[in-house]
Amino acid sequence: MKKLFTRSGLTMLFISSHLVLTLPAAAQTVPAEIRQKLLTTKQGSIVELPGILNEQLPKINYEKIVLSGPQYIISDDPEYIRVPEAIALKEKVAPGTVRLYVYNVNGVKEPTKITTKIVAVIKNTGAAPMHIRMLKYSSQKPSTSYFQVGKQGLADYFAATPQTEVRTIAPGKILAIDPAQEKYQVKYDELVHGLYDFVIDQPGEISVVQTAPGTPVATALARASILPSKSQSGAGRGLFGVSNYEVVSNDTIDTQKGIVQMVMADGEQDPWVLGREGSTGKRATLAGNYGVMYNVELKWKSNNGQGLALVTWNARSDNNQWCGGMANTMIVSKGKFKEGIIQLPSDRLITKKSPEAILVQVFPPAANGEVQTIHFTYSPPGASCLPTPLIFIPVDMK
Repeated sequence: MKKLFTRSGLTMLFISSHLVLTLPAAAQTVPAEIRQKLLTTKQGSIVELPGILNEQLPKINYEKIVLSGPQYIISDDPEYIRVPEAIALKEKVAPGTVRLYVYNVNGVKEPTKITTKIVAVIKNTGAAPMHIRMLKYSSQKPSTSYFQVGKQGLADYFAATPQTEVRTIAPGKILAIDPAQEKYQVKYDELVHGLYDFVIDQPGEISVVQTAPGTPVATALARASILPSKSQSGAGRGLFGVSNYEVVSNDTIDTQKGIVQMVMADGEQDPWVLGREGSTGKRATLAGNYGVMYNVELKWKSNNGQGLALVTWNARSDNNQWCGGMANTMIVSKGKFKEGIIQLPSDRLITKKSPEAILVQVFPPAANGEVQTIHFTYSPPGASCLPTPLIFIPVDMK
């Protein structure tokens, strides 16, 4: 995964975080041709906005509230598994709901590149049979198209519904959390990507194992060693204290005040989530907050008859050689386009850099100028550098 390295300290947010709005000296003027472009662009498509996109735009003032949610585990450190047979993650979980994000790559190239399998398993460490049921299932075939896997993974996760099948694991036994992973053969540099919410009724231990395609996972798990953390490679691994945020704006967006932006998952205004790494007991950092769901509610009004266009862009394209593209998926409330899941971009794989932006939605003004509410679900996109700002641009609707 890609992330933004920042200068800030790391703070665990177990209650709420108040973020400060910096007001501009004057509202930025949006040229008429830009406003017209935004009205004629299809949802999810690229639109070029020269002179508009920058990281100095005024920021929306918001609060974050930690919602009750699944125990959250991510396996992305080391991101590239360089050892033919190894354990990339091992974490204990309690009965209840669990979210697991698997983001690991077959990185074996010495003495030669080989094909492996990478499988997430759960062991029943309780005294009675464990029952496991999938609540949200998002699984993609191993691929070197990391951007496609990342945005499709979020799209599948958002669209997933609880499964009715209940699988049983005897005490002391293991089971592949995603049976498809046992069948996939992972070539060198291919990403194994899965995002799962499930419920269990016994204590367990989750492991992510790389081994040869023909080796039983239980055999590899019994004899393989746990890889050390490679904190510079990947977003992190461990059991983390936050899986879902509610995000609420303190101020009402006003079209008369010009363009504003909302910045999440930057490590500064929105600090990285902290947790513990099971094999060492040390504090772990989820650099990027990947897999955390942000349920956002924003108030806005228009007393001048303008609507509000929501766009996003790749703000880090000039900061790092690995940040040349960005792709995401969101759920956004109804506006000019219907409510629902939208891949960003929807008409190509990625957006590259300014002046490119992706149109997410256009919100028409209320007839009487009353305050309206925008809802969307955002999660930091895997394979993309962060942050991916959300820009709100006043537009004339005619």
